[in-house]
Amino acid sequence: MIRLGENDLYLLPNSLVARVARIGQDAAAAKEVRVAQWLEDGDVPAVRVLREVEQPVMANGRAVTFWHELPPHEFGSSIDVAAVLRRFHALAPPKGFVLPELDPFVRLDERIQTASTLNSDNRAWMLQRLDELRDAYDALPPGLPRAVVHGDAWEGNVVRTRDGDVVLLDFERCALGPPEWDLVSTAVSHVTTDWMDTAEWAAYSGAYSFDVTTWEGFDILRDIRELRMTSMALQVATTDPAHYADQAAHRLACLRGRHGARPWSGWRAVP
Repeated sequence: MIRLGENDLYLLPNSLVARVARIGQDAAAAKEVRVAQWLEDGDVPAVRVLREVEQPVMANGRAVTFWHELPPHEFGSSIDVAAVLRRFHALAPPKGFVLPELDPFVRLDERIQTASTLNSDNRAWMLQRLDELRDAYDALPPGLPRAVVHGDAWEGNVVRTRDGDVVLLDFERCALGPPEWDLVSTAVSHVTTDWMDTAEWAAYSGAYSFDVTTWEGFDILRDIRELRMTSMALQVATTDPAHYADQAAHRLACLRGRHGARPWSGWRAVP
């Protein structure tokens, strides 16, 4: 076993990796395979799928895909993320298959409704906030040209090999949409959680050649990201309340204005 999480990863013989998706995610798994093949054909540095096998394979209701194991590596830096995104967003959309439209609200309703640590007042507030942000997203102001977006672009999905290659991972959320969505993934580390200082944020923005926090629609995408981060903490707290219920409650209290203005201290990573 390599990792258990949103997807479960297992090391197989011959330097292969099996990626086991959640139940009901077979369409997303199939998309990941097609995106990986498209990136390989375009000579973009990304994790490589095993092309000799028709994929995904279904096993007990879960989609399984097979990948070549990465060489020795470490997580990329924020600048690595910015550099690979700049190249990724410049790609023309694939011609061999159709990517879906970006859905920044995927699984949010489900996570809120099934969160066992939420009381009725907090659940109602989150659902109302979700509706407000859906309306705001539909009215986003103009920004960068629409592009293929990664959908979950953060340092955990970019690695640097010992040879210095920067490799992009995890194409489950790839879609067509505003590239600002990918940039906001890192921006919240600066403006929301204070995990990134001003100098590092300036270096990230410089590597991409755009500061998304100056865009008129930034607050909308920031607020959606924060709601996603909070709903993820709630999902984890549902299965492990002893370790994560306090973190989920703290994030929600911040969103509800109970800890003052951003950035908010006390946000810590959840699996």
